[in-house]
Amino acid sequence: MNTFNELSTHEQQEFLKFPVYVSLLAANADGTTDDAEKNTAIAFDHTKTYTSNILLAGYYQKADQVFRVNWNELDASLPKGQVERKTALQAKLGKLEMLLKKFDADYQSVMHKSMQALKNHVSHAHHNILEDFLFPVPIKGLNI
Repeated sequence: MNTFNELSTHEQQEFLKFPVYVSLLAANADGTTDDAEKNTAIAFDHTKTYTSNILLAGYYQKADQVFRVNWNELDASLPKGQVERKTALQAKLGKLEMLLKKFDADYQSVMHKSMQALKNHVSHAHHNILEDFLFPVPIKGLNI
């Protein structure tokens, strides 16, 4: 299988949650999910509609349309404890990983790279550009 459109309607709806689950997992690293992380994830997902690999362009256009709604629903429905939330998110991502196997190797590779970039971006939601100017050398705990 090579295209998103060949998935069932239910599979498509679940697959569109992929960037939300990745974002929520990244945001959960400190045990809380706040507006900075949410807004960073929403903005990054939106930019993917015009900056992603051509293989993912159609996917991100659809994901962008439901990202905020999916975020709100999933954030509200997931456990609140850091460990429990992480476990639930990893289980959901495991199921999506099985769904991703329906796509060809090129699509899988591009999607993995895209999700990794999203995770890294959301993980740095509280990063301040001023820190880079004042402290250009990475200092653990301060700017990394």
